[in-house]
Order: sequence, then C-alpha cells, then structure tokens
Amino acid sequence: ARFHGNPRSGRWELVGPRPPLAAMFADGTAPGADVQSLWRSARSARCEAKSCQTGRISTAETAVQSHTSRDAGVQTDQSKDAVQDFQQEVQVDYTSLLSFLQRVEDAVIKELNKNWKSRAFDGFEVNWTDQNETVLCLHTLSYPEAQDQNLQVTSVSWNATGSVVACSYGRLDGGDWSTEKSYVCTWNLDRRGLNPQRPDLVVDVPSSVMCLAFHPSQPSLIAGGLFGGELVVWDTSRTEDPVIWRTGMTDDTHTDPVYQVNWLPDAKHRNRARLLSVSTDGKILVWREERDGRLALAEGFAMVAQQIPRSTQLKKFAWGEAAVGVTSLSFSHFDPRVFVVGVEGGYSLKCSTAAETLALHRAGSSVPLRAPAELAFSPHGGPVYSVSCSPFHRQVLNLFLSCGTDGQVHLHSMLQTQPLVSLQLSKKYLFCVRWSPVRPLVFAAASGEGNCNKCFCFVGDVHLFDFGKSSQKPAVSIKQAAGECPVYCLEFNIKQTRLLAAGDATGTVKVWQLSSDFTEQGPREMTRLEQLASEITD
Repeated sequence: ARFHGNPRSGRWELVGPRPPLAAMFADGTAPGADVQSLWRSARSARCEAKSCQTGRISTAETAVQSHTSRDAGVQTDQSKDAVQDFQQEVQVDYTSLLSFLQRVEDAVIKELNKNWKSRAFDGFEVNWTDQNETVLCLHTLSYPEAQDQNLQVTSVSWNATGSVVACSYGRLDGGDWSTEKSYVCTWNLDRRGLNPQRPDLVVDVPSSVMCLAFHPSQPSLIAGGLFGGELVVWDTSRTEDPVIWRTGMTDDTHTDPVYQVNWLPDAKHRNRARLLSVSTDGKILVWREERDGRLALAEGFAMVAQQIPRSTQLKKFAWGEAAVGVTSLSFSHFDPRVFVVGVEGGYSLKCSTAAETLALHRAGSSVPLRAPAELAFSPHGGPVYSVSCSPFHRQVLNLFLSCGTDGQVHLHSMLQTQPLVSLQLSKKYLFCVRWSPVRPLVFAAASGEGNCNKCFCFVGDVHLFDFGKSSQKPAVSIKQAAGECPVYCLEFNIKQTRLLAAGDATGTVKVWQLSSDFTEQGPREMTRLEQLASEITD
C-alpha cells in the first residue's frame, strides 16, 4: 500500500490494498533527534550593536626633526705638473752670489751703523688706524633733577678702568651753597642701553660737592670735597649706603670749601691710600682711613703769606700773616715730594712734603702743620684756578701749566720764576687746565665768563692747544653748550686716551672723542718741547 496526496482536499490518501489493522498500528519507540537552525546562528553572527555615537577615531603622535647636516670642504686637487715644478730644485749660481755679497759688504755695514746711531724715529710709533682730524661729541650726559635746581657741574673724574665717568653737582656762582642739596652721579659708558639722562648711580649729598676724585686703582671708590669743608668717600658698588669714610665736623676739618682732593699712596701700607685735600682756608691736609669709618688727620700744611719765599722780581704779598687761600694742586709725576699749588692771590707756588718748618699761628689742629712753600712764580692778573704738572719729564725742565681769571695760561719751569710761555687764550676766565696724558705738546683748557644768568652770558669753550702747530693760539676751540655758559672742569681719560670729559654751568657733561692729531705722539716730540723752552729761555 502507498500514500497519495489529494490536491483538492490537501490530505494524504492510501492507494492500493490496505494492510491489516494490526499491522498498521503497533507499539514501538524511536530515539529523539535534534536539528539546529543554521540560519539563526548565521544571522546572529552577523549582528552588530548600533548606537547614536560616532565610531572611535584613530589617532597617532609623530615627531618631526630636521635632517642631519654635515659640513664639507671642497678643494681643488693640485695638478701633477705643478707638484713636479715645485719639487724641482732651484738652480743658484752660488759663486756669483758670493762675489756680489763680498763687493757690497762694506757699504751695507756702513749704512747699518749710520742708521743705528740715528735718532730720526725716536718716539715714533706705528699707527695702523685711519687718521681722524675731527673732534666729535660722543655723549651728552645730565641729571634732570639737578638741572631743575639750576645746579652746575663742579667737577668730573674717570675711574680706574676708564669706562665710568662721575660728576659732582653744586654751585659756583652764588646762592646758599652750604645748605643746598646736591648730587654725585656716575655713568658707565660701556654699558649697553646707556641713558644719558639717567645716571647708573645717584648719591644725594646734603651740601654742595665742590670736587671729585676716583681712586687710582679701585674703580668703585670716589672721594669728594664739600662746601662745608668735609671730606666723604663713597663706594659706588653699595647702592643703599655708599658712604664708607668721612671726616665729620671736627677741629681738624677745613673751615672753607674744599676745592680739590687727591689720592696719595700710603708708604706704610701698600694696600691703602691716603687722601689729600686743599681749601681756601689755606690748609693742605692729608687724611688716613680708620676702621670705624672716620678719616683721621695724618699730617698737614698751612700756607701763610709771611712764610712764602719772596723774589726781587715779584711784588710783595700784602696779607702779612694772613692765610693764603689754596684753590688747586698738582703733584710732580716723578718726584712724589714736590707739588705745585695755585692760590687766590694769583700766584703759583712750588711746595714740598719734606718741609720741616712749622706754620705760624696754626693752633687747634691735632697734628702740627708745616709751611711747604719753597718758590713763588710770576703771578697771574687774578686768582689761579688750576695747575697741572707735565706727565712727561726731563730733568732740566720740570714743567707745569697754570691758568686763572686773566684768561692766560702760563707754561712754567720749576727752576725759574718767570713763565716760559704766557698765552692769552681767552678774554674770559679760564677755570681748568690739564696736560695731555699722551702728547707732550698738547693741553686742554676750559673757559667761560664768571657769572652765567638768563639775561647775559658768554660762550663756554674747550680749548685744545698743540705747541707743535702753534705756540700762540689754540689748535681747536669747541663750543661746549648751546646755552653758552662757562665750562668749569675737564679731565682726560688716561685709559681711553681719545676721550675728554668736560662739565659746564648748565649741568651737562659732554664726552668728546679727540682726533688722532691730539692723541698720537709724533717723532722727537719731547725734544721739541725742550727746544721750545730753551729757545724762549735764551
């Protein structure tokens, strides 16, 4: 029997003979069978989680560095022909050479001996720099606060390195000097970003500062003399409290303004120095340093008219035993005992620290004061404001310069009273004269009218004089200030010899760069100065 599907009824029907009923239905058991769905597992494997967030972004960190570089040099190869030519031995006719040398030997030896004894190039130094015939203003320095008070530059000084210039402010033309506040200012000209109207250091001083002097070997130490007679030493490296020594007001202190200070070597202590001060009270005092910050009087001198040597060619002093006011001083560069002073009476005086005679009528000092004057020179027509000993020396001359209110510069030898040369540089006052540190025939002088006001004043000049060009007139006269006020002080820079600093009544310091004509010594220049002095003397 078999089954057949009926399409109409949708059922299966038995076709053929039917089996017996017992055979159709019988009890039996069959093992179970499980069939897994391949479709479901395949679909499940392809499912992905979905969300509203973007997928993760891939990032990476990288570093960029330049490529390694290398220096390489390129040189042409030497040709083989050139090498062969160079290596070839030079053919020399030694017989002819020997004959020539024997013929000229006597003449060559004669000329060499002649040149060896010649002095044509004495003092000559080769200059590899370009010649410069101009004088330029490098810096115009000022302190506006001092200028607002109408203070004047009373003194200038260069430090031991030659890179720092200092000036003192005060008044020289009237006013209540003793109570007027003043300043000491410094500028480092080698510093980058130099501000000419902003000093590197400003020291407030309760009294007018009349003079300054840097220590000769310690660049930060500077000494000043005040109108009240006191001496003060400042250390410019200490900005908060720069005062390290001072005299104070004692019986030894000057009773008049101090117009000049000098540093002196201490014979007993090589590492120390002493200070010398001069004043119009007639005293020249030497001070030593004390550990408690005081300057104590070590020795002193007094200028008394009665003890000044008289000459038959000079007028007699009219002051009797009165003190002779000292305005300036300069030491000999070759004899530390000898110095020259200028006084208010118009005289220049040769003095000595070895003097033993006691000064008359000088009671009250803690040390005995001596009378140092040895010789009085022919006077100026007014007070002497400045003296300067020559740094160039010949034993027969001992030269020095002096200037004063008569507008003249006198060139003196310490061996005679009359001047070797008398130069009328100006119709105005001459306030300062300085010998060049590098040229024996050159000096500088500062001039100007004695009073400067807003109504009327004369031009203040810096005069550069060269005896090699003229013995009667300046080689160059420089106008210092547009305000046409006096030039009170000037100083050569002994380290940077082309620099000259000058201070004037407008409160300005100008640093001038000198031309090579004023800084380079010519051949036999010192001999020419001796000849000039000898011709005038004869």
